[in-house]
Amino acid sequence: MERFLYKNSSYMEGKCVQIDSEFQREKCAKISFVGNDGDRISQLPDEILVDILSLLTLKESARTSVLSSRWINLWKHTPSLVFDAQSALDRIAKRQKLLESERHKYVKWVNSILRSHKSTALKEFKIRFDLDRSSKNSITQWLQFAFARQVQSLELDLDNYGDSSKYYRFPQELLTLSSCIAPKLKPPFDIFRIHHPPVLDDFKSLKELSFRCIDFSDGMIEFFLHNCPLLECLVVHESDKTSHLEVCGPSLRLKHLEIVSCFGLKSLKVSAPNLTSLRVTSLKGLLLENIPMLVDVSFSCHDCFISVKRWFSQLSCCISQLEILCLDVTSLRRFDSKISEPFEFHLRKLKKLVIEYDPTSDESLVWLAALIRVSPYLEEFVLKYEWYELPKLDREMNDLMRFPHRNIKVFKFCGYYGRYSDARLVKIILENCPALEKIIIDPSISPEIDGVDVAQNRRKDPKEQLEPYVPNHIELVIL
Repeated sequence: MERFLYKNSSYMEGKCVQIDSEFQREKCAKISFVGNDGDRISQLPDEILVDILSLLTLKESARTSVLSSRWINLWKHTPSLVFDAQSALDRIAKRQKLLESERHKYVKWVNSILRSHKSTALKEFKIRFDLDRSSKNSITQWLQFAFARQVQSLELDLDNYGDSSKYYRFPQELLTLSSCIAPKLKPPFDIFRIHHPPVLDDFKSLKELSFRCIDFSDGMIEFFLHNCPLLECLVVHESDKTSHLEVCGPSLRLKHLEIVSCFGLKSLKVSAPNLTSLRVTSLKGLLLENIPMLVDVSFSCHDCFISVKRWFSQLSCCISQLEILCLDVTSLRRFDSKISEPFEFHLRKLKKLVIEYDPTSDESLVWLAALIRVSPYLEEFVLKYEWYELPKLDREMNDLMRFPHRNIKVFKFCGYYGRYSDARLVKIILENCPALEKIIIDPSISPEIDGVDVAQNRRKDPKEQLEPYVPNHIELVIL
């Protein structure tokens, strides 16, 4: 048993606090459960039952408390707290007027769970709801709760479809480790039995961090990189206040990095020897160094007039080692005049290529044929149509006529609508890929685009349209 003395803060008296040095659960019921021979599950040790409960949702695990006295408090010891309220978000999507009331219910629900929770350590803590700065006191206390229990996986997804100026700002006080003064919070004080402000050890267990719709000042994200020695996954979406970011360090364990839709970001430097997967919105200001393990890259471009060849010049340090490449070209509207000429590089290790494309665009796809040609060992090609409106006219596919390829085995077509050009594209794949073994057609599109019912306006049934052209030795899968 260890003893810690903490000085006075704005919300607690100075006192000695006893903390178990090893994780020990309380006895979960005063009366032991005596069950019949048929109830073998209740006879298992607490540790195993809590592990089982951690596989359920919070609401499901809480319901088990009514089974018997043996189960009353077990759910309070689960090391996984995932506050997912998708049904409420669906209601808000249909009726925006419900937003404030649903926010209040969500905050109340999280607070009630945390007041009852008894585990001294957390494997995962996830907040997923449309919240903004109006809930900042509660959100900050939730973060304190998670850090105090040395959380391993932290996700704060405040998916806010409103004003970005109201995004929750990550408090600098939580990252100030040199002081024992906790953030000044409004009442209720210390409702989750947090007996000390964050200290360095609180961050050493973090392996995964995911933030969405949260504002960070420069230097905050680097704090986690430098003080979380076990960190392997870092995800930051829609954070506009960070202008410069360096993900650098020879001892970084980081394997997966996502910096997406951070439109205030002017420069991003990445030097991480263990990084295997990278996803970025834009290559603007991106500098890559010392990334020998990087094999999976995903990026998009919101600059409508950047050249495709310029994309790959910025990936020159890792282009030859890539095994998976995903390109979002839905925003592109102009290409190099000489794009039909061969690329000056080869993707000799590329196994999977994913292209996200606006099917209503009339831009040439000749660059795509050129890209496939410089990927001689490509085995899987995925084409994702991103529909923003339904097409009024069909388009020609002659610019993608010839790209003979001997190794493509799987072709997946997402967003298949049944136009003549859609079917024509599948035929072109069949003509150019003699080793093809499987074609996967995913006809799912947003159910409603600009008030149009997609299902009723679909041109043709994919199976009826494609089956006559697909040889028997090739598996045709319609999702």
